Amino acid sequence: MNVGEDGASAGDLVASGPTPIVPDAVRDAIRTLIRWAGDDPDREGLLDTPRRVAKAWKEYCGGYDDEPSLHLARVFEEVGGYDEIVLLKDIPFQSHCEHHMAPIIGRAHIAYLPRNHVVGISKLARVLHGFARRLQVQERLTAEVADCIWDNLKPLGVAVVIEATHACMTARGVRTPGVTMATSRMMGVFKEDERSRREVLALMGC
Repeated sequence: MNVGEDGASAGDLVASGPTPIVPDAVRDAIRTLIRWAGDDPDREGLLDTPRRVAKAWKEYCGGYDDEPSLHLARVFEEVGGYDEIVLLKDIPFQSHCEHHMAPIIGRAHIAYLPRNHVVGISKLARVLHGFARRLQVQERLTAEVADCIWDNLKPLGVAVVIEATHACMTARGVRTPGVTMATSRMMGVFKEDERSRREVLALMGC
């Protein structure tokens, strides 16, 4: 059952059990794209594609319904005097570039130097995914993750390094596969102190 087009938008896509409700305007937009690309949206294999694509994009962009800072709200102060780097490395993620809506697939290394408390390590991955599941550019994604940790945990330092491949470059345009883009953001001691920066980058394997 479809929601009518009067005022409906992609944000109205919701799940009702296993069957998603997709506004007519969203289905029609996807059918138009299929037709424009050169295929027939009425052929058997494509009949349900608009609904599936809409459901997939709602999942791809689930970060718009997430507030990453909330994942850092619960902290732990009983850390036995631990005052060294906390690092979660090789975190896989997927995003989509805002220029071509093509996949960005990569991994991230997230580190911080605690001041007087720590956060559950899974929360670092949740912060990454909260920002990654939006239309993105890698540079902004890197900055958003680092800034969120810096602003909410108030650590002595934050370091974020992201390495990713971009389908907008590998599958179209210059069509150059096997290329990885790396971005980093250093804050606090990792930016100000060269020894600390070298230490965290070595731990990340960068």
